[in-house]
Amino acid sequence: MAPNRIIIDTDPGVDDVLAMLLALSAKKEELEVVMLSLTFGNVEVQNCLRNVVTLFHYIEKEMAWRRENGREEGFEALVARKPIVAVGAEEPLAEHMMVADFFHGVDGLGGIHHSHPHMSPAETWKSLFKPTPEPLNAEEAAELEKVKQAHSLFTPSLKPAHEEMLKLLRDNEPDTITIVAIGPLTNLAIAAATDPEAFLRVKEVVVMGGAVNWPGNPPNLALLSSPALTSLPITPFSLTKQPPTPLRHALNHRNQMTPVKLFPLDITEQHLLPRTLFNSYITSPSLTSSPLKSWVELFLLSTFRKIASLDTHLNPETIGLQLHDPLPIWYALCARDPKWDFVTEDLRVETSGQWTRGCCVVDRRGREVKKGLEGPLEEDVVGDAGGWRDERRGNRVERCVGSPGEEEFAGVLLRRVFGGSVVGEGR
Repeated sequence: MAPNRIIIDTDPGVDDVLAMLLALSAKKEELEVVMLSLTFGNVEVQNCLRNVVTLFHYIEKEMAWRRENGREEGFEALVARKPIVAVGAEEPLAEHMMVADFFHGVDGLGGIHHSHPHMSPAETWKSLFKPTPEPLNAEEAAELEKVKQAHSLFTPSLKPAHEEMLKLLRDNEPDTITIVAIGPLTNLAIAAATDPEAFLRVKEVVVMGGAVNWPGNPPNLALLSSPALTSLPITPFSLTKQPPTPLRHALNHRNQMTPVKLFPLDITEQHLLPRTLFNSYITSPSLTSSPLKSWVELFLLSTFRKIASLDTHLNPETIGLQLHDPLPIWYALCARDPKWDFVTEDLRVETSGQWTRGCCVVDRRGREVKKGLEGPLEEDVVGDAGGWRDERRGNRVERCVGSPGEEEFAGVLLRRVFGGSVVGEGR
């Protein structure tokens, strides 16, 4: 069985890093991570890039440690294919940029690059994401090659992320690459506006974001925004301004819908990594000298402290990290599992309300949707100005409402990333 081939569009971020670790530690027959597409979001994009480079740095150290200790290296998906790493959008297409550094820290990982600078890789990696000056003398060429060898688990790209994304979609058969978007979707919006024909070759877009029947983030922090929801057959999230008319016409002319699976807070907040479970796992004697464990422990324990400080009513013994971004990666790993449950909805995003901007909207009136309608899309069904009853309009989003197991997921993640078994698994 061929692996599920994915592009991860991300803004790392604590839970983004856990999501990438889960993906890269997959079995080679489960996942093929072809690209990490970076965007702003939790923090600004250059900090996101440093976190990704540091992630690969510790995976490399971990694999060497496991070899030295007679353990299986793991990270089969990564060994099978080095992903492209490309830097994308640095700010929204519209509105002011807002980040979540109040939770993730100024660097996205609880400030560990500043508090523990010795644990960050030397910043020579920055040269990999800059054009190489020509000509290079022998010393400069040798130094550049040394840097490449030190960061050999990924392929750095000088192209913007949306260009790499489109190239991958053009170069591969249609419906063979899934985009798993766990950050603001500006890269996807730019890609779709740049070449809608290529973008429509995507197999499906899996999105973490939004809240439907659940309290969400403040609207101006939500991962949502698209004035074009009623007409665009593409992912409904984070198109931060109206796409150009030719794009709308081209997409409508093709009469195609990009399959979108949404993982909103309604489902992601139900999947926790309890602090007690994490603590019991990382104190296992078999992980005492694990480089990856030492790095992850540093920013996760900081995150647990932050969670406790934000809500003093929480019981310190039951604090858990909500596994928002890892959950859609789990879906990508085992999408065929019949325990995944989705409902299909016409889900739209409010983009102009003063108090409700960014909020998800669904029609709860329960009225029949008209099918087989003909004529101009501009003509509304009588009494339905929003086009909620016209099957040709709006969105058809599959929203996740059930997973293979809320209680099991944290253990699954820990076992896959660190190996071994989980003691005291459960909440």
